[in-house]
Amino acid sequence: MPILGTLLKKGIRIRESLEQDYTNPLDLQKNELKDLLMTAEATEFGRHYKFKEILNGFKSWDQKRFFENFRNNVPIHNYNQMYSEWWYMLKQGRKDVSWPGRVKYFALSSGTSEAASKYLPITRDMKKAIQKTSVRQILTLSKYDLPPEVFQGGILMLGGSTHLNNRGSYFEGDLSGIQAAQLPFWFQHFYKPGKKIAKTRDWDSKLNEIATNAKNWNINIIVGVPAWIQILMEKIIAFHQVENIHQIWPNLSVYVHGGVSFDPYRKGFSKLLGREIFYIETYLASEGFIAFQYKPNHRAMRLVLNNGIFYEFVPFDEKNFDENGDVKEDAQTFMIDEVEEGKEYALLISTCAGAWRYMIGDVVKIVSREEAEIVITGRTKHFLSLCGEHLSVDNMNKAIEMVADDMNIEVPEFTVAGIPHGSLFAHHWFVGTEEGVDSTMFRDKLDAYLKELNDDYAVERSAALKDVVVDILPLKTFYDWMESRGKVGGQNKFPRVIKGTLLEDWQSFINKG
Repeated sequence: MPILGTLLKKGIRIRESLEQDYTNPLDLQKNELKDLLMTAEATEFGRHYKFKEILNGFKSWDQKRFFENFRNNVPIHNYNQMYSEWWYMLKQGRKDVSWPGRVKYFALSSGTSEAASKYLPITRDMKKAIQKTSVRQILTLSKYDLPPEVFQGGILMLGGSTHLNNRGSYFEGDLSGIQAAQLPFWFQHFYKPGKKIAKTRDWDSKLNEIATNAKNWNINIIVGVPAWIQILMEKIIAFHQVENIHQIWPNLSVYVHGGVSFDPYRKGFSKLLGREIFYIETYLASEGFIAFQYKPNHRAMRLVLNNGIFYEFVPFDEKNFDENGDVKEDAQTFMIDEVEEGKEYALLISTCAGAWRYMIGDVVKIVSREEAEIVITGRTKHFLSLCGEHLSVDNMNKAIEMVADDMNIEVPEFTVAGIPHGSLFAHHWFVGTEEGVDSTMFRDKLDAYLKELNDDYAVERSAALKDVVVDILPLKTFYDWMESRGKVGGQNKFPRVIKGTLLEDWQSFINKG
């Protein structure tokens, strides 16, 4: 019924006035930190770090006393510190550790920089916050030129299995699985592939079931990590023997993506579509829903400043980080009103899941301080600086995109490692593509573009960075390796920089293949 879509769209427009649109970012964040501290004041963490004393800073005439108190009392934490000192108790069923109550759910996340699984607490308040921000993102669709029918069609969310492992005192699983299993009743009518298929643990079986049922669904919005969505669309097109996905889902209009830069996948996606659609970037991590793109044709995302997360910004430079990408104890941090536009910062977050001054590992560039707009440029440990080349993931993505355009090929996946070269250094690239490519030509173009994009890289290529090696591999190699590690679907993605034991495992896997 088109009238249903029309009414929904009008309703969305009525509800669109959000607090964040009309309130100063500093005031929003000041209130957010105050609420977090007050809620967690009686927890073991809150008592240990004297939250009550920190809260006195909010009464001061000095507008920033509260932040100074917080920064001086609570140290910066990485995952290992939060887990070994506090979160391990949550798995034992202990309550009121770093957030009130017991934690029933843990999101398993390996990230892309560590081999072992991380257990990230998902509190009841965090689940509500993620759902609330998800609704806010849906509300922004009223800014797009979309027909009313879009608002009554299905939303395909391709995540990990919603089957959760019962560990006695808690459940563990993929964040997308935890959220899908807890969908509000009003949303279940729109949600695909539905609870039964979503519970499927085997990734290939899940894709096959979705492909088989695809023609029965009116999918207008797709949500998921680019690599897995591309694989799914290719499978659907092949199964139904059609030319593009719009012959199956003619009303498909929006793709919501996140986790990695979409640019390497853009060309591949366009070949699978029958017409242009809107791409909306989102920043949803296991630690919380941090930001999303809130208006069309605008690549930046707006930080969510009033929904359970307080942000600090650490300038991503040698003053604050060591050569391994680890933050220094005396690192300088800033609030949202103090950051500089165009500058890169690592994010620290304090959340309603009981993370406090937590280094999430992502690096962002501030696009607009007034609008709290960011773009993700990489991760603190996903950069290469063996000898001062300071090569960021943003540089890598852009250079790969430029080479792919030059050679008229698709390069959805790649990774790079720093390796020794005699007494000096080299970069070893592993490039995934299904097309025949001259590796020497690719290497020369990649090297040239990186020199254009990064002055430090250009300098070091004439000094300590003696060589660039490129291996061209089938795309299947990347996905098979992910599958061998149990990292398919959901928020899993291939690391853009590979180091240590992961590099050893990767090279061993390639050699066996």
